Amino acid sequence: MGIPTLQGLQTALSGLMANQDSLDVTGQNIANAQTPGYSRQTAVLETREPLRISALSPTTGQGAQLGTGVGVETIVRIRDTYLDSEYRTDNSAMGSASTLAETLEQVQSALEEPSSSGLSSQLSSFWSSWNDLADSPTSAAAKEAVVSAGGEVATTVKQLSAQITAAETEVTERYEALMGGSGEVRSDAEQIAQLNGQIKSSEQAGQPPNELLDRRDELIDQLSKLAQVSVSEGEYGVDTISFGGSAEPLIEGSTVNWPPTLSASSGGELGALLNLAGPEGKLAELQEKLNVVAEALTSSVNALQPSVFFSFAAGEAAASLEVSASAEQLRAGSEGEPGANNFALKLAGLRGGEAEQLYTAFVTGIGSDVQTAQASEGNAEAMLSAIAAQRQSVSGVSLDEEMTNLMTFQRGYEASARVLTAMDSLLETLIEHTGTVGL
Repeated sequence: MGIPTLQGLQTALSGLMANQDSLDVTGQNIANAQTPGYSRQTAVLETREPLRISALSPTTGQGAQLGTGVGVETIVRIRDTYLDSEYRTDNSAMGSASTLAETLEQVQSALEEPSSSGLSSQLSSFWSSWNDLADSPTSAAAKEAVVSAGGEVATTVKQLSAQITAAETEVTERYEALMGGSGEVRSDAEQIAQLNGQIKSSEQAGQPPNELLDRRDELIDQLSKLAQVSVSEGEYGVDTISFGGSAEPLIEGSTVNWPPTLSASSGGELGALLNLAGPEGKLAELQEKLNVVAEALTSSVNALQPSVFFSFAAGEAAASLEVSASAEQLRAGSEGEPGANNFALKLAGLRGGEAEQLYTAFVTGIGSDVQTAQASEGNAEAMLSAIAAQRQSVSGVSLDEEMTNLMTFQRGYEASARVLTAMDSLLETLIEHTGTVGL
């Protein structure tokens, strides 16, 4: 009789302790409800080993097993690895799309089309100045107006070229800043490697490192925006992380393999930057198309003007375009024919010709690229928001749910306390009526 009674005290005490631990976990969740990267935690309860009592029945002689209460097996964080993987895939897509859209929007903004300061308007003014010269073929003022209008065209073309070059420089510097020795990628990788070591030590000691795991997942999320990541979990919770499709993992245990080999297909912000920069990049392609516009303009105008009107440095048509003829050198028409205006008329007739068609295609192409990039960004954002909401519903803290848990564990604690009080009262009665010898 004595053993079960004393065991009842221990059973009630285990209930108190288990509910107290559960209350502590609930309080931790509530305190971190707004903490970025925090994963909801829960205490995993388990039944304790029962007490075996032999020959309990005076009739059959059969024994029994008496429950000894409850214990906390561990405290786990609630995560879904599938949702984590999907989130990181979508985060990479979002990083790529937003970077591409941002840069192309910058180039499109530099075009200032349609507006009075755009190249289309200035080309129109240039052709009109030749038409005015055709009306007054010997007018010095009309010739000056042609040179001035041509100079504005050349200046605008050079400015556009400079804007593209500036965008290329910015993209390159941005990539180098992220991938530099003290850049975000290496910093995050080294922190993850360090956390791998700490997590391994904690797991080996039988102490689930929930906060360390949350911090590591947050860093992996950050890396996923920069390039595609692939996570493989090994023994003792140590992650091996591949980055950007590089042949060698970026992180293996506590080791960082630096630098990773990335390409335009690496995804994320870094992949987009590589897709934009370099000799084969999108910005180089735009620069070459602008060069073609400048070359077509130069060849078409110079073909109808005895003096070389436009000139440029080899290989840098758009970046170095300039008016090389003076007003005195201009010819409105064939020499020896007073009042001739055949050259000016033909030049005025270049309106809507090859140069303008190429420039229109250039502007339209950038517009199409921007629309495509914006659409991709919108789609990626929608998908990322959806998967983030799903992940939050699993790992995030719901204050309503935690308040329900709080009341449940509070009632469990109170009930265990009542059991403990009842057991104490039984023992007190037993001691008062029988004395201590019987125990």
